Amino acid sequence: MSKIFFDHLVELDKIERKIKKIAQTPEEREEIFHLIDEIIHHRVIGCILDRLPESEHRRFSKKLVERPFDDRIISYLQKKISEDVEEFIKKEIADIKDELFL
Repeated sequence: MSKIFFDHLVELDKIERKIKKIAQTPEEREEIFHLIDEIIHHRVIGCILDRLPESEHRRFSKKLVERPFDDRIISYLQKKISEDVEEFIKKEIADIKDELFL
C-alpha cells in the first residue's frame, strides 16, 4: 500500500485485528487489506471531489497523480473547501469502518 496524503488520518488497528482473526492465510489477509485500502482511497477521493469546486478537479487530480504522498495537498484542499478537510475525511473513514464491520 503506497503512502497517500491522508494516511495520518487513517486508523485501522481494529480492522486489522478482525481481519487477522478471519483470514486463513497470509495471502488472504493481504488481499483483504488491499481491498480495504482501495475502498478507503476511492471513498475519500470521492468525498473530496464532491466538496471541491469543479474548476479545481483537474488541478487536484494532477497533484494526486504526481505526488500522492505530499501532505501539502491537505493545505491546498483547505484553501479550496469551506469545510474542515481533515474532519470530513476522518468521518468518511469512520463510516467505512462501520459499514465494513457492523
